[in-house]
Amino acid sequence: MTRFARVIDRLSATIESRRGADASTSYTAQLLGNLDRAAKKLGEEAVETVIAAAQGDRDALIAESADLIYHWLVLIAAAGASLDEVAERLEAREGTSGLAEKASRPR
Repeated sequence: MTRFARVIDRLSATIESRRGADASTSYTAQLLGNLDRAAKKLGEEAVETVIAAAQGDRDALIAESADLIYHWLVLIAAAGASLDEVAERLEAREGTSGLAEKASRPR
């Protein structure tokens, strides 16, 4: 298992452990309890990541990517989806051209 995968496993477990926690003391619990807010935070972090990349700021790109991944994991959990479901969807796309996969989606 890669270092990244181990970190994601630990972070996912930490996020899940915050479900039902006191929202006054846990930012993660606040986001888990408010899907709309979690989605907006993910969008904000995505924009910040894009800006860092476009500006060629490697350090900011790394920091914003960490924020983006955290907020994505929280959003997935808040929506009641699992990383295994995301993995299943990715596995289904393996070996398929990205252009072909996109063209096959319903319009």
